[in-house]
Amino acid sequence: MKELGQRYGFHELNLEDCLSKIQIPKIDRYESHIFVILHFAIAERESIPKSTQLAAFMGSGYLVTVHQEDLKPLVDLFEQCRQSEKARQELMGKSASYLFHSIVDAMTDDLLNVVRKVVGNIDDIEDVVFDEKSNAAKEISYIRRQITSLRRITIPLRRTLAEITSRDIQRFSEENLADYFDDVRDHIDKAIDTIDESKETIEIYKDTDNMHATDKSNKILAVLTIIFTLSMPASIISSFYGMNVELPVFDPAFLGGYGTFVVAALASGSIALFMLLYFRKIRWI
Repeated sequence: MKELGQRYGFHELNLEDCLSKIQIPKIDRYESHIFVILHFAIAERESIPKSTQLAAFMGSGYLVTVHQEDLKPLVDLFEQCRQSEKARQELMGKSASYLFHSIVDAMTDDLLNVVRKVVGNIDDIEDVVFDEKSNAAKEISYIRRQITSLRRITIPLRRTLAEITSRDIQRFSEENLADYFDDVRDHIDKAIDTIDESKETIEIYKDTDNMHATDKSNKILAVLTIIFTLSMPASIISSFYGMNVELPVFDPAFLGGYGTFVVAALASGSIALFMLLYFRKIRWI
């Protein structure tokens, strides 16, 4: 990094920013070059999208990029240039601004792929959410984390790219690249719109899942309440016959010694049946 700074006249603070993982996206303009820090989203399989930093020094005839982990789109571009002279001339045979656009465009396309994966995850849980017998709380929470992570990355990215003016681009390019960068911004806008729509959808799914969970709990409580209510006559009557006092049909010899049990069971069952029929009549059950 020190050799780069000495060769191209990069500011030492910008070199330190390249090595830091906590820098916010920004643009620094100098007489001979522009320093840009952008954050993009990367994700592997079903993991939460995380932010990765791409720093770039863009000057007349050169473009220096610094990143702290392998960025697949950028690595693929480099491999294309290394293996194909035609690709090398196409990407590196023009201006630094054009090469910077090619890198940002490739990273933006990868961002769109990450967004599409999140949308696909939302589509996958739709049937689970609207199935009253299933619980999708865990899946919904996971996707909400994905959406939140993407919003933290894409919104600052759009703001930073919007700050790159046509004058900045044309400083290091004879070709008019305004339309190229407008196309990249349009892709990022579409990604943000998709993320916002996904956020609204997952909030609806969350409310639906909560409603189903509440309804399921209410049904369980209703059944338990009915069972408890219907058991109350038996508890009350058996408590009377459990007292050490003279009560009707207390003779142990009555009905072969089962008189008290038969009377208590019939009385309890009759009252419980009456309550059950009454509850059905008033549509409680």
